[in-house]
Amino acid sequence: MLNELRRVDPEIYDSVRNEVRREHVEIELIASENYVSLAVLEAQGSVLTNKYAEGYPGKRYYGGCEHVDVAESLAIERAKRLFQAEHVNVQPHSGSQANMAVYLSALKPGDRILAMRLDHGGHLSHGHPKNMSSWIFDIASYGVRRDTERLDYDEVRAAAREARPKLIVVGASSYPRAIDFAPFRSIADEVGALLMADIAHIAGPVAAGLHPDPVPYCDFVTATTHKTLRGPRGGIILCKAAHARAIDSTVFPGSQGGPLMHVVAAKAVALKEALSPGFRRYQEQILANARALAEALAARGFRLVTGGTDNHIVVVDLTNRGLTGIEATHVLDRVGITVNNNQIPFDPLPPTKSSGIRLGTPAVTTRGMGEDEMRQLAAIIARAIEARADKTVLQHLRNETLDLADRFPIYPGILRRLYEQERGAYEIPGGHP
Repeated sequence: MLNELRRVDPEIYDSVRNEVRREHVEIELIASENYVSLAVLEAQGSVLTNKYAEGYPGKRYYGGCEHVDVAESLAIERAKRLFQAEHVNVQPHSGSQANMAVYLSALKPGDRILAMRLDHGGHLSHGHPKNMSSWIFDIASYGVRRDTERLDYDEVRAAAREARPKLIVVGASSYPRAIDFAPFRSIADEVGALLMADIAHIAGPVAAGLHPDPVPYCDFVTATTHKTLRGPRGGIILCKAAHARAIDSTVFPGSQGGPLMHVVAAKAVALKEALSPGFRRYQEQILANARALAEALAARGFRLVTGGTDNHIVVVDLTNRGLTGIEATHVLDRVGITVNNNQIPFDPLPPTKSSGIRLGTPAVTTRGMGEDEMRQLAAIIARAIEARADKTVLQHLRNETLDLADRFPIYPGILRRLYEQERGAYEIPGGHP
């Protein structure tokens, strides 16, 4: 396995090999990460990477596109069916590029966008001062209530009336509650704005019918294909038919050149998997695991932003624990649990430190873990933070996470084959790759 890579570039081979091992031995609780299927890996690592295919199926600027046309057409058709969308573009290289394509197709430079503040749960590409979205457009923002840490649609309406935006963006990267898109449609209509939903995080529950659906209400919907959709890293755009021509021309040639056809093919595979009956059960388990994790952490005295979760995200306020989010991230790294530091609403600390951490359950659910394992992880998290200066306790907890990882391996057999290829160069915890 990876024999040619090992021969040609041993340094990159080591990087890949070590990442395979890291993903096995660590418990991934970053809400925006997941493990793709072997079929998605194979598609993304295929010869389709060789093909330049500027344009769209049947309308390419290069010859020899008949086979990649099939892959892109399947991705489009499957996304339309999964989300009941009128038009789909599967070429955006990322969620941020999908968002920028919408902005550039619907607005002129200097037009105003109303979007959720990053420190209240929004996203960099929704107008953060350091993001290009704010360099090109005039950004106004809305947030959550201080007392509930939830969206208040009356407050959003008031913000829209004051800002009079051309586009309203609804969606978040660290908001643990369900979003009702119908009030946003009403607000957009009242102020004469277009409406865009960014469902990068919640695309899986939306597709499974477990979260309110933005498609009937929004002019544009953007999403990433990783995270809860469990596909390759990339973006997609769903839109009303009236906006199809503008979206397509803004993606190509407006903001991108040739699409990454190997990634488009991998998107098609992931979308087919999302259309299978088992996908809804998988999404149900993601949500059940998030609830179990949240409840177990709350029972151990942690304060949760909004008091809990409706989706796959749990945001933990560490203010009463005497450490910052970045410090907690480093502590949990030592016991083999990967999270990210995250600001909480009205956070007095800067994003580089933050008062909270963000947890998510897609990746551990892909590994096959359930509510019992979430309660075990909550106990490990709590104990690690409590005993963060005790190396003996941290080593004991690391052994617990290693045992848990061995019980729920990723890509069964891959690590074993790499181990055998290296003739013992790997140290495999528990001996069970």
